[in-house]
Amino acid sequence: MARTDIQNAQHILYDFFLYSVQTDPVDTVLATFRRLFVDYIESSTESDLPVALYSIVIANSEQQFLFTLKRVCYILINNWGIQRRPDAIRALIKMFDDRALMRPGVSLILKRLRNWMRAFVLSQDFQDLKLFAARYDHSEHWSGRYTSYLLAPQYLNLNNPLEQREAARNLSCQLKSKFRFDLAMYTAKTQMDSPSTTVDNPTVLGEAAINLIKMLLLQPGRFGYENLANLLHKQCDQLNYWDFKRALLHYLVYALPRGPVTQSLKAQLPDAVLTFYRHHNEDTLTDALVLRTCKRVVDSLTTEDGEKPANLFSMFLAQGNPMVLVILLLKVALFCPHVQSHLELRIASLIRYYETYSEEDCRWVINFFEVFRVTFTVYASGTMYNLVRIGDGDVAASTLSTYRIFSQLRDQPLEFDSISDASSEDALLAEDFPQPPTEVANFPSHSMPSAIAS
Repeated sequence: MARTDIQNAQHILYDFFLYSVQTDPVDTVLATFRRLFVDYIESSTESDLPVALYSIVIANSEQQFLFTLKRVCYILINNWGIQRRPDAIRALIKMFDDRALMRPGVSLILKRLRNWMRAFVLSQDFQDLKLFAARYDHSEHWSGRYTSYLLAPQYLNLNNPLEQREAARNLSCQLKSKFRFDLAMYTAKTQMDSPSTTVDNPTVLGEAAINLIKMLLLQPGRFGYENLANLLHKQCDQLNYWDFKRALLHYLVYALPRGPVTQSLKAQLPDAVLTFYRHHNEDTLTDALVLRTCKRVVDSLTTEDGEKPANLFSMFLAQGNPMVLVILLLKVALFCPHVQSHLELRIASLIRYYETYSEEDCRWVINFFEVFRVTFTVYASGTMYNLVRIGDGDVAASTLSTYRIFSQLRDQPLEFDSISDASSEDALLAEDFPQPPTEVANFPSHSMPSAIAS
């Protein structure tokens, strides 16, 4: 069969379901989907729909059939999402559990159709589809808390149908917005002297979530994380690629908390970063080269092959300190915002890798995911968090309990702040890695949230 014939058949199906989902009751749409893809009533050949599906199946292209099936599903999911009909989305996905799919077909077409439908149910594509119903399931697996990241491979894959990419991106944005709002409400209500209402903690860190945000806002030294990123940006105009890699190393490890994990990082990270794209060492720095390098840094800190954890990631978690790892990833993202999509892909890969473990067996990695999403909500979202010290006394002797968090909507998207102290621009090119400022290095250890320090 000619490719144009298959495309015409596909568009008949797309156009019908797009019109039907917007005009017909949910039960009618679901019944039509069932008659077509589950039962396939061949006697109804006078209808355009069975004929169109027959044309696709008889062409014996499983790939084209699965693409068609996915796109029809996401047309329905997109529209039911807009209509706020989660019951319809759940019913659609539940239809793939129908026992009729397990019965052998009588005709060649029905046999082929059911074989392909069963193959779809066992595929990653179907697992991706189930994410759209899992958000409404309160007894979901622990990985469901991170659905906003698990959706990234769907909306970033240009081979997926447009409707699937749109549905995935929209749902991811909704989930991130909800978490951002819930976190802001939780921090506001929890710090009130006499809260009038109780607000659920959107994290699994318990009371440590508040201390985590305070620690993040107690930025090290004279420079905040955004300002450090801007400082490196200003240097990039004057550097070749080799010098940029050296500056990037100093930027990444600047003012990290002292400890064995930081020392191990300083010993191992140069061997990775300085070997990136060696044939470009003498070249003028370009935006494309910066992005490629930052992606490689993210890979070195998370997963290099998109499947199993990288050695550095395992080292960080083995030493029980996800905070340092998250700060490193934050620094990369603040310096190179375009790496954010790649970072979310890598986070999704890590979630997929560990999701075969029970929540009890991988609390240590769940702790990392929680610290990660709280940190990126604080620094890379539409909400701006500020830390204010309450009361008088010795600042050096202050504990986290003497600070209060205040949040507000940003007036504009996150941008790099300017640096007023031009004399410090050479700091990141020093021969030795800078030591953490005293006020950070000597911060009382008892203020470290147990859920983060453990």
